[in-house]
Amino acid sequence: MTSDRTGKHVWIVGGGIAGMAAAAFAIRDAGLPGGNVHILEELGVTGGSMDGATSPTAAGAFVTRGGRMLEEKAYRCTWDLFGTVPSLEDPGTTVRQEIIDFNQRVRTEARARLIDADHRVLDATDYGFSLRDRADLSRLIVTPEGLLGSRRIDEFFTEHFFTTNFWRMWRTTFAFQKWHSAAELRRYFLRFLHVFDHLDTLSDVRRTVYNQYDSMIVPLQRWLVDQGVDVRFGTSVTDVDLVDEPGRGRRITGLHLVTGDGSEHLALGADDYALVTIGSITADARYGGADSVPTLVRDRQDNGWSLWERIAAKGPDLGRPMTFYGGVDEHKWESFTLTMHDDTLIRRIAEYSGNEPGTGALMTWVDSGWHLSVVVPHQPHFPGMPKDTYTLWGYGFEVDEKGDHVPERLADATGTQIVTELIGQLGFDDILDHVLETTDVTSVMMPYASALFACRKPGDRPKVVPDRSRNFALLGQFTELDEDVVFTVEYSIHGAMHAIYTLLGVDRTIPPIYHGILDPATALRATKTLLR
Repeated sequence: MTSDRTGKHVWIVGGGIAGMAAAAFAIRDAGLPGGNVHILEELGVTGGSMDGATSPTAAGAFVTRGGRMLEEKAYRCTWDLFGTVPSLEDPGTTVRQEIIDFNQRVRTEARARLIDADHRVLDATDYGFSLRDRADLSRLIVTPEGLLGSRRIDEFFTEHFFTTNFWRMWRTTFAFQKWHSAAELRRYFLRFLHVFDHLDTLSDVRRTVYNQYDSMIVPLQRWLVDQGVDVRFGTSVTDVDLVDEPGRGRRITGLHLVTGDGSEHLALGADDYALVTIGSITADARYGGADSVPTLVRDRQDNGWSLWERIAAKGPDLGRPMTFYGGVDEHKWESFTLTMHDDTLIRRIAEYSGNEPGTGALMTWVDSGWHLSVVVPHQPHFPGMPKDTYTLWGYGFEVDEKGDHVPERLADATGTQIVTELIGQLGFDDILDHVLETTDVTSVMMPYASALFACRKPGDRPKVVPDRSRNFALLGQFTELDEDVVFTVEYSIHGAMHAIYTLLGVDRTIPPIYHGILDPATALRATKTLLR
């Protein structure tokens, strides 16, 4: 790292966790003054897909579109970053230490991971493998990724595998469908091999004190602002000027912006860098309430994909966004957040599941038409929540199937119908009327929620730092990081670290990817798990 960084400026497109992490690394590790780091964010809030907010459909209600699993061993770049960010409520403690302390007090040990149509909690320790399942899973793990190409998961397994408890838990923990990428599933198996033997309890999951927006994004934003970072909300980047200089390489020389004052052009100087977030799993998300249904947007109305399309047109190595946004019906899901104004439902769930709020994991109804799952977080899940207010979050994988207790597809169900279906799956019909009277529900339709798992081939995802790049990098879940896994906070932060360290010549080692298969004890436990 050179000693003089005062003349360099970094322009970051997108204020999600990838962009925020890049800003932090530019300051902390590359030595840039905070005022030389600029974040251009289309919305009025940072955090991107790591959100948590008041509901747009009901006063006094809350909503999160999704949640991210944090894990101790695999999230090395995440812990590296948040090991230096002060926590939300105690500036003397880092976010990392706060999470460690919280999880020592509130331990995850799910006791009701899988539930059948008769409301019975299944024995999730029985993974249900056949000899063929074990052989097929092992074959996928040992097949080099280069030989997998764009093959689907269901090309590697018989139908029996998809009825096993292992798959039922794996798919809902990590959001896989059987038509998703076999290459990505293989990466997940290798990356989370150490999770195999306690997939039924998810005791390795690390939770935050509040939702991840308030516990991770807000503290990071405060730290960035304290460093003097220039955050510009309401600023959309619609295109970039990419120049190829023969013999020297490629540079982004300008950004095309749209702000509240209209269109403008931002020229980049010789010492300026551009880091651009591409794609979005929460683009075009739409909300529904108690009596309304969220709209499914199919025509990419948000700017989340159009910028990548324009960048991709400037070079054959800059990715193929159509691979990921082109299959809405394969990648959409619908989530919902219940805001309960007394503890009737949350207490019944605790008694039924054997888990106090925050100590369980996803509860999945394996026979439900919507393939319904819910999780009850530690309460309060939002700072400053009113007394006697509680939340839970859930989602459905099969949004085009009808419910078992309401005659609607999940995609056509109102919030009231979603609550009715959930109460029916739980077998709590005696409290249905009370829960409906005391609960607000916010549903969210996301057309691209699992688009990052789309079957892909080499080149569909561009490198974080493309070949011959002199001053630009690409960020987010749709870039290529060898061996790492998408749909994780770690992937976004890892990519941001790689981008800053490469472009600005940071002399610091990026934490290596954890490979459980290289740990004999982990490999042995995983082998024993396959024999269950």
